[in-house]
Amino acid sequence: MPSLQWSDELALAHPEMDHTHQEFVQLLGEAEDALLQSKEAGLARYEALVAHTVGHFGQEDRWMVATGFAVENCHSSQHHQVLELMKEVVRLAKEKDDYGPLTRVLPELANWFTQHAQTMDAALASHLQQIGFDPATGSIAHPLPTQADPVTGCGGGSCLPAEDTAAAGTAA
Repeated sequence: MPSLQWSDELALAHPEMDHTHQEFVQLLGEAEDALLQSKEAGLARYEALVAHTVGHFGQEDRWMVATGFAVENCHSSQHHQVLELMKEVVRLAKEKDDYGPLTRVLPELANWFTQHAQTMDAALASHLQQIGFDPATGSIAHPLPTQADPVTGCGGGSCLPAEDTAAAGTAA
């Protein structure tokens, strides 16, 4: 049985993001199931997950840049780190015939994804909704003020630096 199943807890009320996340969960489960058949089959399905993830993270990163995030923000940085790890797992299997990392990374990706979706992606979905971002056209109904600093955190208050968090708490 896959270590992660799609559930309402993962849904963000953002149709495009939810669809992409459902695909991620499905591909993750397929990789886990295929690995039970053979290491080669597991690696092939895992590579499909990696290819999907390149597009998945790229899409979210483009949305962030288009809606006022700094190019280097904590959400995009986490995408980069996870994707590099995923690619390293493929490299180890192919170049070193080491499938140990593949067997360990699949359940860890399930744990990571749940946390990531419920925090960083939820904050991004909220940000996109608040500014009225249309992913199909790239239009923004309620743009951020032009003098606003780029968002460097994940888009939620929990990513503010400590001094900003204290100030935000006293302003509430």
